[in-house]
Amino acid sequence: MHEGVLQVLLVRAKGLRHTHSSHLFGKPLYYAVLQCGTKERKSKTTKGYEHEAIWNQEIEFEFPISEWKKLRHLKIRIMDENYFSNGGFVGQAIIFVGGIVEEGNDKGYIELHPSLYNVVLEDTTYKGEIKIGFKFSVNKDVRDKEGEEGSMQIIGTNWNLYKSFWRFLRFSSWWRFLFPYNKY
Repeated sequence: MHEGVLQVLLVRAKGLRHTHSSHLFGKPLYYAVLQCGTKERKSKTTKGYEHEAIWNQEIEFEFPISEWKKLRHLKIRIMDENYFSNGGFVGQAIIFVGGIVEEGNDKGYIELHPSLYNVVLEDTTYKGEIKIGFKFSVNKDVRDKEGEEGSMQIIGTNWNLYKSFWRFLRFSSWWRFLFPYNKY
């Protein structure tokens, strides 16, 4: 059975608005709630400094590949932890991850460096931005008969060596020198 793992690097959010709840003493405390399909994860809570929250936290979602093909979006809600209630909604970002999953599934692994996404308020206006990076990898768990298990691992190992060799050739400078008109 194949399993896909989406790792979300929640870096920071800036330009955030304060919620209607007032903070009499101190600074706001921000946290994020990440939802992908039926799974929901909560980030650590961090103090807001001049409308900015810094998390630098990695959060993982694991699903079988069959479920990843149905999941298309990652929803991130930024909340302001309030001592008097459950927290105030600051804004959200909905990010399409279908392309990341498809390409990661084809290649076995994909990494997108942190990028900025708009934070959408309840009235559908934009206020602030959130910086997020992604990694998606496919874990191939081979569960065959005991007699076939050893041969399957050898084939998988050779295939990985073959793929690694071609990746090396593709990105090495002499390869580009020999074939200057080849577009990848």
